[in-house]
Amino acid sequence: MSQPPHDEPTAASPEELREQVEHTREELGQTVEALAAKTDVKARAQEKAAEAKQQAVAKAGELKAKAAQTAAQVQEKIPEPVKDKAAQAAGQVREKAAQAGHVWEEKAPAPVRIKTSQGAQLARDNRNALLAAAGVAVVVWLAVRRKR
Repeated sequence: MSQPPHDEPTAASPEELREQVEHTREELGQTVEALAAKTDVKARAQEKAAEAKQQAVAKAGELKAKAAQTAAQVQEKIPEPVKDKAAQAAGQVREKAAQAGHVWEEKAPAPVRIKTSQGAQLARDNRNALLAAAGVAVVVWLAVRRKR
């Protein structure tokens, strides 16, 4: 039993011994912190969730940019006469809608007008979801129609 139980040499002075003890405490503290971090399942799950969210946001940005680029490419390929006709048709539709709105305001009862305006506001607030749902409906309709 003349050798110490560890590989480190024994301290020659009390000062060296204090330094070795302090160094060992620091290492032990770091080890305990590392073990505690590994056992903290909630914190690790939150870190993974934050990482997944960052990846999703980045992917969404990429997809949005790609969609904008594709839309621009498609729009470039549309002939000018078709664009002009579409613009005219859109103008006519807006004009007819405005006329119908005026008739509606004159003839519809107040509670019905209020509920209708609330529904229209809700549709405007959720425009992207409605467009996505309409797109899905069109794709489904085309798929069913194609199978016939």
